[in-house]
Amino acid sequence: MPLSRRHFNLTLMGTLGALAAPLPARSAPLLEGRDWRPIDPPQPGDAPGKIEVLEFFSYGCPHCSDFNPIVNEWAADQPEDVAFRRVPVTFGRTAWANLARLYYALEASDALEQHDQAVFDALHRERRRLYSPDAILDWVEARGLDRDAFAALFDSFDIQAKIARSDRLVQRYRIQAVPRVTVAGRYAVLGKEASSYRELLGIAETLIAQTREQGLAG
Repeated sequence: MPLSRRHFNLTLMGTLGALAAPLPARSAPLLEGRDWRPIDPPQPGDAPGKIEVLEFFSYGCPHCSDFNPIVNEWAADQPEDVAFRRVPVTFGRTAWANLARLYYALEASDALEQHDQAVFDALHRERRRLYSPDAILDWVEARGLDRDAFAALFDSFDIQAKIARSDRLVQRYRIQAVPRVTVAGRYAVLGKEASSYRELLGIAETLIAQTREQGLAG
């Protein structure tokens, strides 16, 4: 269902589910291998005492673009014991590494909320090729950000360290497709028979509840 690392299949999913639609109720128990897979070994999180939910994504993924407003709305509605965090992937591609640097530079400049969906829209609706540093810097300058200050962040050691850490997480979580949601460092949502992104998040909610009941928060 997500975009495959190997094939980057653009026909896997279209825009699924309106933002206003409620999460579908689940009438059957989750099945390993269909709805989720274990993360082995379980991975520690960065939110002690909370159930950490990660979204592995890339601005370069069209399905991540469709998923973004839905998962952001969902994350904002989670209880206090759930910590949501996004992890940009590179999959070893220079273009996606530059997009990951863009994400972290926007985050570091407190401009992520304002410009996040605009990056997706520029790439997938306007067909802007924001894959090189120059193209990215031209775009952020046109959006009203200080080009020189942003360039310094974009090229900083701190951003490079965050990219390296993200790449390690991708390896440890065995992420080969995006968007991919994980729960508590123990479960990766597959949703092989899900018909919408909201069904994927319904699976995530069931796994969150299971983690809570088992007392497995980080």
